[in-house]
Amino acid sequence: MTLEAGTDDADGTLRAAQAALRAAHAAVYGYGVLGGRLEGDRRRDATAACDAHRARRDTLARTVRDLGGTPVAAHAAYALPFAVRDPATAMRLAAVLEDRVAGVYSDLVRAAGGTLRQDAAGALREAAVRAVRWRGTGVAFPGLTERAAPPDNTAEAGATGVTR
Repeated sequence: MTLEAGTDDADGTLRAAQAALRAAHAAVYGYGVLGGRLEGDRRRDATAACDAHRARRDTLARTVRDLGGTPVAAHAAYALPFAVRDPATAMRLAAVLEDRVAGVYSDLVRAAGGTLRQDAAGALREAAVRAVRWRGTGVAFPGLTERAAPPDNTAEAGATGVTR
């Protein structure tokens, strides 16, 4: 699928690629933080994951340029969702990072076509596998769990006075 600059499809693909690039920057930063709390095989796993995110980041920067955009720059630091104090919280952060990356790659899969879509699907799969390794369990639809709409409980809310 060829996209022309200025079309809605091209703009959507560019936005999704920029979001994936932002997530890759954040993942590289996050692995830098958590890697210092791990030892042995887990530290090697973190290093390999960080290297994978760096490679994806570099590819995404080229993709953004190919789509006619200017790649977003990395921030000097990123806010972490919780303090990383020990190996357990380091592994939890790694799983969170991979879940977040999977989410933006699922958006890129939806927005892109052709080779870019295939590459994004591969990146989504890789992130999902790493998340399972860090967390110890998987999810039914990686990259989509946080996007699930809450059930419509309007009847229940009316009966109990509580909404979700």
